[in-house]
Amino acid sequence: MKKFTFGTPEKLTPSGFCDNLNYVETAVKYPRENFSFKKTPAGCVLEFPIEDDCHIFGFGLQLKQFDHRGRKLRLDVNADPVTNNGETHAPVPFFVTNKGYGMYFDTARYAEFYCGKQKNGASRKISAGGAADNTDELYAVRNESGAVMTVKIPAAEGIDVYVIEGDTITDIVSQYNMLAGGGPDVPEWGLGVLYRCYTGWNSDKILEMIDKMRDEGIPLSIIGLEPGWHTHAYSCTYKWSDKYPDPQKFVDEIRKRGLHLNLWEHAFTHPDADFHDEIAPYSGDYLVWGGVVPDFATNEARKIFADYHRDKLVNLGIDGFKLDECDSSDNTGSWSFPLPSEFPSGLDGEQYHSLFGTLYAKTILDALGGQATLSEIRQMGALAAPYPFVLYSDLYDHRDFIRGCANMGFSGILWTPEYKYRESESREDCIRRLQTLVFSVQLLVNCWYFDGTPWEIHNCADEVRELLVLRQKLIPRLKAAFDRYRDEGIPPVRALVMDYTDDAETYKIDDEWLFCDDLLVAPIIAGTGDEREVYIPAGEWVDYFTDEPVESGWRHVNTKGIPVYRRVRR
Repeated sequence: MKKFTFGTPEKLTPSGFCDNLNYVETAVKYPRENFSFKKTPAGCVLEFPIEDDCHIFGFGLQLKQFDHRGRKLRLDVNADPVTNNGETHAPVPFFVTNKGYGMYFDTARYAEFYCGKQKNGASRKISAGGAADNTDELYAVRNESGAVMTVKIPAAEGIDVYVIEGDTITDIVSQYNMLAGGGPDVPEWGLGVLYRCYTGWNSDKILEMIDKMRDEGIPLSIIGLEPGWHTHAYSCTYKWSDKYPDPQKFVDEIRKRGLHLNLWEHAFTHPDADFHDEIAPYSGDYLVWGGVVPDFATNEARKIFADYHRDKLVNLGIDGFKLDECDSSDNTGSWSFPLPSEFPSGLDGEQYHSLFGTLYAKTILDALGGQATLSEIRQMGALAAPYPFVLYSDLYDHRDFIRGCANMGFSGILWTPEYKYRESESREDCIRRLQTLVFSVQLLVNCWYFDGTPWEIHNCADEVRELLVLRQKLIPRLKAAFDRYRDEGIPPVRALVMDYTDDAETYKIDDEWLFCDDLLVAPIIAGTGDEREVYIPAGEWVDYFTDEPVESGWRHVNTKGIPVYRRVRR
């Protein structure tokens, strides 16, 4: 790994907020001379060549696209991305290639990446597809010969670029993750079943539901409370509502049942919050839902927020949080603070959107004071590998969620394809989504606006019980994979192309992934029937459920279950 500096980089960047940054310079083959750098009135631009057969992966939690060769991405923070233009609630300015290198751009700006464009005079070879009789063919992405990647960093006068090399994409990504300090140390209980309750339930109803699930043999590790636990939720007071007349007794009852409690919140602080007046001077110049936006880049705001959470919540026995709304959205009302916002730390709104999630997570970890957790968050960014927080989404397309599982491993982030009950869901949808969840980093069932449990309404309790019991059996395997993530930076869930970088068949496979190093998972999308094509890379594999040998290559599968195969190591 080697850092190349161009121009004068900004002072406020992700690396500056990374507590465990571990940059050790080594020699790389990639020449500095490949880069062309210039300043512009709008910021700065880097260009460098990419190979004709180069495939490009990464850029954070990209739910709409897998291989980015030939595309333009603008890494906006947006909770509700509807196209494959780079918007995501977890953008990461880091990409990897099948050519033995990857690059991290140390910026909190909304950088633009043009992943393969021909320059005038660079090549006279014309790409195929000049004539077409339909718009799909006419405007299809083409891999142009002699192309360059162009990276625009707005506002900045310079940039640090880390070039990382390795034999496989997994080698490269693991070095990027270790640059940030390695993966998180997570507890086994965090890998069990997390059930988020109906927001209208009170403490007695929740305890009744827990006991009923236990009686029915439904595994459960964590109970999650949604906005209904606050006296005011948008913005937040962080005070218990009258549905919980004795919070300490309620938490104690949860603990007696061997469970953990996770609280939903966001950082926009209501005037009735006990610490509002204290934190207001260390907040941005815009309000959101009538609440101030704490600047967690300042020590003062972090300490005020963390001290309150420790004294009033963590000391009750809370060891998990769901940190919502730290992303923003341009598609659901543009409710968050604008890009021209100013913060006491010197960050502007664009930078703070990019850093908000990691800084918020850092603050909550301060409140937890070293207690183990595996919590949830709506935004993460660069150098986020050490944080024990899992991303989730408010868009629910099952195909996108599967792609998210394959994509997350490229960028040092964690992602759950949570099951969220909706009135339109079917029995098949419930089962297929839970099959996907069993083989993800966190099994999250979110029923915050459903007065009941989905397996009751869909009459599939037996199938759900079997799946959740299977998840419990997988926890030791998943914990071992997380330990390897912590120590070596190797993600516990990753796309096939990461380990099989020389296998061109894997370059487009965004609906399968490796789970815990030796399981290949190929979920069937809800609503598509019981069949799919599965690709198994070279090597010795067996069916996970039957131990019967299976041949490498493409195979047709027809099953109401989920296709899973185990890699045999000799």
